[in-house]
Amino acid sequence: MSNSYKLSVNNTNTFDLLESDLINLDAVKVEQSKFHVLKNHKPYTAEIISADFISKKYSVKVNNSIYEVAIEGALELLINGLGIERGRTKVVNAIKAPMPGLILEINVKVGQTVKANDSLLILEAMKMENSFLSPRDGIIKAIAVEIGNAVNKGQLLIEFE
Repeated sequence: MSNSYKLSVNNTNTFDLLESDLINLDAVKVEQSKFHVLKNHKPYTAEIISADFISKKYSVKVNNSIYEVAIEGALELLINGLGIERGRTKVVNAIKAPMPGLILEINVKVGQTVKANDSLLILEAMKMENSFLSPRDGIIKAIAVEIGNAVNKGQLLIEFE
C-alpha cells in the first residue's frame, strides 16, 4: 500500500499525491537544493529556498515564482480527521484557587515579568502549603488577593496580560 500525502500550495490549492507519484517524478538534482524537472514534456527549474522539516513547510521557487508548500502525511491526515490540532496548547491567562484556603505568600507584583515555573504565591489548604508556579512566561496583569485572605475554590488569584 502506497503512502498518501496532501500538499497545500500558498494556502489556496491542495493536491493529493501518492508515494508512487513522487517516485515517478522526472526530476534531476543539478545543485544543492536545485532541480531540473520535466512535467508533460515541459521543463521547469525548481529550487528549495527554505525548509522547515518539523512543521513540513517549504518555500519553493519554480521558474522564478515562489510557492509556499505544506505537506501532510498519513499521520497528520489522521490527526486532522479526528479534529485534533497538533501542537496547539491552551494559553493560561488566570490562576484560580483549586480549593479553599489561606494566602500565605505572594511573590510577584502587578506589571512584573515572570518566566514559566517562577513562584507566584503560596496557598495553605488542609494544613499543607501549596506553591503556585507560573504556567508560562508573561506579565502579571492583576493580583486579586492579599496575604492573609481566605479564598474559595475557583476564586481568581492572579491574572496574566
